[in-house]
Amino acid sequence: MGIINLNSSFIAYGNAVGEKEHEGPLSDRFDMHDKTDRFGQKTWEEAEGEMLRLSLNIALNKCGLTFEDIDALFAGDLLNQCTSSAYGFLGCNIPYFGIYGACSTSAEGIMLASVMTTNNVYNICAAATSSHNCAAERQYRTPIEYGGQRSPTAQWTVTGAGSFIIGGSGEGKVKIALGMPGRVIDGGVRDASNMGAAMAPAVADTCVRFFRESNTNPADYDLVLTGDLGHEGGKIFRELMKMDGYCVDGVYNDCGMIIFDKNTQDTHAGGSGCGCAASVLSAYILPEMEKGRLKNILFVASGAMMSPDSLKQGRSIPAIGHLLNFKV
Repeated sequence: MGIINLNSSFIAYGNAVGEKEHEGPLSDRFDMHDKTDRFGQKTWEEAEGEMLRLSLNIALNKCGLTFEDIDALFAGDLLNQCTSSAYGFLGCNIPYFGIYGACSTSAEGIMLASVMTTNNVYNICAAATSSHNCAAERQYRTPIEYGGQRSPTAQWTVTGAGSFIIGGSGEGKVKIALGMPGRVIDGGVRDASNMGAAMAPAVADTCVRFFRESNTNPADYDLVLTGDLGHEGGKIFRELMKMDGYCVDGVYNDCGMIIFDKNTQDTHAGGSGCGCAASVLSAYILPEMEKGRLKNILFVASGAMMSPDSLKQGRSIPAIGHLLNFKV
């Protein structure tokens, strides 16, 4: 059995992004942005931590809560030892669970927070995650000052953060109904410039298991949203689903395809990073659900579970995809 029955809801959510993200299709949807991508800090890593803290502050302000009202915080990012999350929430005095799911961290955090509130372990939890283009490039590839050539299959790490306040089912309009944790899947991809191809098999594995166990089909949902396979991984995902007898073409989209304009922003295969799914979900998808334009969706955030060392050693890139079902 893989499906988890959940009984919680989103009380509020907030986000903060960089300038390139603000220049994209969701420009007026974001809560705040910084033209410099620095958020008043000296380093990119400090900027990411501040951006993350700001996103949680925004979410709390929307629902009239404070740090003291949060029973537990589930947070993580792309950097080694999740330092942006730990440093970003210094002084907040919230019990903190550091988590790592790479780009799937938003779904992982929301799922864990929902499990805790569903089972009355905590009354109110928060889930938060972020990524910063400059910080991630420095860790996984080369500093942006190097000016390295990017592959056509490469995705652009989003400078963005998203935070979610989660409570019981009666707290918010958008309900968190079901969850399915992903399994670590290795498709044999070794190209660090093609994260979409590395992650697509893991997302397909989770989706197929969910459809079979729930006895549903893609057509039963208003939207099947992945994050972040991008344009390259999205194509592979759709093909893999068809091979297993499920066609998602009419209801499918991806956070990495939504956040940037492929024709004008030179982001190649689209967006990626923990902050991509988190910011698209909080700025666009959940507000659309609250307005009644979407009523029943599957959100499947994916993560490439490699490290700088595993890449240097030439190892293949395992991945994971965590699924959540949101309803109005």
